[in-house]
Amino acid sequence: MLARLSIRDIVLIERLDIEFSRGLAVLTGETGAGKSILLDAFALALGGRGDAGLVRHGAEQGQVTATFDVPKGHPAAKILAENGLNDTGEMILRRVQLADGRTRAFINDQAISVQTLKAVGAALVEIHGQHDERALVDASTHRQLLDAFAGHEKDVAALEALWDIRRTANADLDGHRAGMERAAREADYLRHASQELKTLAPKEGEETELANRRTTMMQGEKVATDLREAQEAIGGSHSPVSALSAAVRRLERRAANAPSLIEPAVKAIDIAINALEEADQHLHAALAATDFDPAELERIEERLFALRAASRKYSTPVDLLAALAAQYAGDVALIDAGADQLKKLEAAAAEADKRYAAAAAKLSAARTKAAEKLNKAVNAELAPLKLERAKFMTQVEANAAAPGPQGIDRVEFWVQTNPGTKPGPMMKVASGGELSRFLLALKVVLADRGSAPTLVFDEIDTGVGGAVADAIGSRLARLAGKVQVMAVTHAPQVAARASQHLLISKDALDKGKRVATRVNALAADHRREEIARMLAGAEITAEARAAAERLLRAAS
Repeated sequence: MLARLSIRDIVLIERLDIEFSRGLAVLTGETGAGKSILLDAFALALGGRGDAGLVRHGAEQGQVTATFDVPKGHPAAKILAENGLNDTGEMILRRVQLADGRTRAFINDQAISVQTLKAVGAALVEIHGQHDERALVDASTHRQLLDAFAGHEKDVAALEALWDIRRTANADLDGHRAGMERAAREADYLRHASQELKTLAPKEGEETELANRRTTMMQGEKVATDLREAQEAIGGSHSPVSALSAAVRRLERRAANAPSLIEPAVKAIDIAINALEEADQHLHAALAATDFDPAELERIEERLFALRAASRKYSTPVDLLAALAAQYAGDVALIDAGADQLKKLEAAAAEADKRYAAAAAKLSAARTKAAEKLNKAVNAELAPLKLERAKFMTQVEANAAAPGPQGIDRVEFWVQTNPGTKPGPMMKVASGGELSRFLLALKVVLADRGSAPTLVFDEIDTGVGGAVADAIGSRLARLAGKVQVMAVTHAPQVAARASQHLLISKDALDKGKRVATRVNALAADHRREEIARMLAGAEITAEARAAAERLLRAAS
């Protein structure tokens, strides 16, 4: 899953590129070599808290890049899609830490918020250690982990759909009840207002239409006299049309004697007569338009007054009175017919509640059975981890009075470290070393269910040795068959189980004036030598080399 981790100018690291293989990768080295620096840098790339102290002395900034191969449909890819980011299959998480404390975050070279980077990082990697158990000790994730172990994903999805139906049905019921209560409080007013507006019957755009008509009628009254005088002059008793027509007839009788003199004049007079007749027609039409019934003007003015009075009364623009009338009519109808609708909505909500409650109860019972199986499986892993007197238990508390999208259960992992002691939440009861081993047992049982595809274990073998360390190594190797596992370890038994062994060391530079952390992938001979060092300490003996060889052979 994790292909490469590239680090630049972070504390003791100037430039570092680590290629990771599948399976179990272990990181070993002497105390102070820089293992914690590597994990801090990795956490920074995953959205961890920035710190100016991470920048190498003398550098303006440092940066960490983690590259992952992410299959389609993975939760991290979904987070990218939700944030409008491109998914190319290869996911490159990059974090820049500036010396002034500011940070910048990128995915596939697209700038993103640290919150988005953190969400993607959590979907890709889990880091577990004595002081950084970020996944399993969070009680809010325990129900999801139990469901993943039992394969309840489809049942949970179906319950979430029923929850949405139930929520919608109850929201509709509550809204209807609120409407009925509001309408009932204002029933008398609503009935009066509804009837008044129904009688008025306002229409959208009516005010503008009436106002325009009224303006036209009032303006027409002012110009009608002038129009009549003009019409009288053109087509009345003093009209020149008759005299002009007689003159044309006389000229036409003389046209044969002098056509070149008479015909132009006749044509011009004909044009004038036609223009006068056309003007007379326009004047007739204009006079007809100004001719109105005074009673109609009075009706228009009364209608405008009534509409505007209603507008003032209801504090609503005239054009919105029709919508207000419809609203009031609906409220009155709600009062009159709301009881029947209320019964229907109550029945629908009750049915939705019943279906949800039945599915939630069924899932709760399934979770209780699954919890027993999970307890049995985890407890079977405890004895080899030197927790033979401890007990793991999954608390499933059903509370039908506190339902939610995923059901009515509160799930939390509890432990009892010794017989006779009081059990309690795993994070509160177990010590650091115990917590790490409980966590490993859980991860082995859960395998790739409900887990990030890359797991990092930070010195979970601290304080143990011999058979316990070997049991831890065995379980890490089993877990690595399902997901990618990286482990920082001081236990040779764990290191011997690895498919990739990375040695972290500190080199002196500039004649000892400064140092830098280095990471080297060990080949077979060098790996045996490092495991022998882990067994023997500073002086590597032949016996230590032989013991290292036996560990490697036993693990192969």
